[in-house]
Amino acid sequence: MFTGIVEEIGSIRAIEQSPKVARLEIEARVTLEGVDIGGSVAVNGVCLTVIERRPTGFVFEIGPETLSRTALRHLAPGDAVNLERPLRFGGAMGGHLVLGHVDGVGTVDAVTRVESTARVRVTLPSRDLEPLLIPQGSVAVEGVSLTVAALGDRSFEVMLIPHTLAVTTLGRLKPGQATNIEADVIGKYLMRSLALRGTT
Repeated sequence: MFTGIVEEIGSIRAIEQSPKVARLEIEARVTLEGVDIGGSVAVNGVCLTVIERRPTGFVFEIGPETLSRTALRHLAPGDAVNLERPLRFGGAMGGHLVLGHVDGVGTVDAVTRVESTARVRVTLPSRDLEPLLIPQGSVAVEGVSLTVAALGDRSFEVMLIPHTLAVTTLGRLKPGQATNIEADVIGKYLMRSLALRGTT
């Protein structure tokens, strides 16, 4: 479990894809501390298991299911990625509860700079995610905890402050870019409960 507060921007050193699994090597510094083999790290909002720990970063294996459901399949050597270690019990909850289980891959529709901030509109992959987003609710985009500023037709908007633009990869977003989206887990449990009761 994570909070959506990015600890550092890592860099893809290598990625090798085969029909069964992809091998991803990421350069990191801050997130190395306290994470051993078998531990978890959120990479652009996707919870991955460390299979190898090196002095300058991590190595992960990504299965076909994760590749098909996330934007990690679009990564290439040299790309920047958001990294976060798991939430520790008793630690500060700076963002919101993020599981690292992506609900869908959205597409950046527009990035509008407003002085030192940015307004970003993301198109949802399907209408299935619409009930999970509410105005001023929480959403994770590329693993970053954000507040929904507005809802549109199969889309939502977020406002990015200068700090977020500087310390995450969101400052590099461009129209047409694929992004990992995870809706607030509370909303998902609520929708599931209502569905089982036959009230949705």
